[in-house]
Amino acid sequence: MNQFRVLARNFSSSSALQNTVKNVTVIGGGLMGSGIAQVAAQAGQNVTLVDVSSDVLVKAQKSIGGNLSRVAKKVYKDKPQEGEKFVSESLARIKTATDPVQAAASADLVVEAIVENIGVKHQLFQKLDEAAPAHTILASNTSSLSINDIASVVKRKDKFGGLHFFNPVPVMRLLEVVRGAETSDATYKTMMEWGKAVGKTCITCKDTPGFVVNRLLVPYIAEAVRLFERGDASARDIDIAMKLGAGYPMGPLELADYVGLDTTKFILDGWHKKYPQETLFKPIPLVDKLVSEGKFGVKSGEGFYKYEKK
Repeated sequence: MNQFRVLARNFSSSSALQNTVKNVTVIGGGLMGSGIAQVAAQAGQNVTLVDVSSDVLVKAQKSIGGNLSRVAKKVYKDKPQEGEKFVSESLARIKTATDPVQAAASADLVVEAIVENIGVKHQLFQKLDEAAPAHTILASNTSSLSINDIASVVKRKDKFGGLHFFNPVPVMRLLEVVRGAETSDATYKTMMEWGKAVGKTCITCKDTPGFVVNRLLVPYIAEAVRLFERGDASARDIDIAMKLGAGYPMGPLELADYVGLDTTKFILDGWHKKYPQETLFKPIPLVDKLVSEGKFGVKSGEGFYKYEKK
């Protein structure tokens, strides 16, 4: 089924989940947070989108409105009035706030999508754990940090898990549901049901580095960089090889530029620190050099390739 039609279906459907998750608080108004807020609102849930910056929230609301309009044009192209209703009702379900503690006080589910810094996440979740009702599930959208490590500071470890979305959230169909060491069966079941309710295909993973996608993807990118670093093949030929030989839509070095070499370095450095004996996680001198020169990939205009800045 077309993803846009899935979104529309969830907008109008009822689910048993609504009895347990009616109010969702999303912490972080960036691309990931705003995307999570959008899909939850489309699914009929009340959403509070939180960010410390009012400017970020204004930008997020504008982005969500534009995304909803594009969905409406595709799904309701022959019924513009229904499309307008879809957009207006979805937007009406989203309110914004700058205080995460206050926003968590009425939440059934809190999804954190802030900076990948364990210290900052700990500070946030300690506050959320104290403020949120006893039944509230706390979840992190982290892509590289340990769910168990993040949950170590909260008392409700049985109600803590990972909900790892992919960018752009409204379009990417996968959701990794991550069980921590103490995540209860009831919490896991609710997270799975909620993921399906917002239109995602859910897979389950234990709290392993990078979960499923990034655990495979980051070492794959790293090995491609090492291949290029040794001079075994050019960047262009490596990418062509994987696109034409393996059927990948994008080559590994192109993908590294798209993800951001600074992001790739951050993930590898964190995993290497925690698992120093794992050779796949060893830092890569070439990546370190490019990052030190400010060559992060697409967003900086240069990485393994050069790009025109928009």
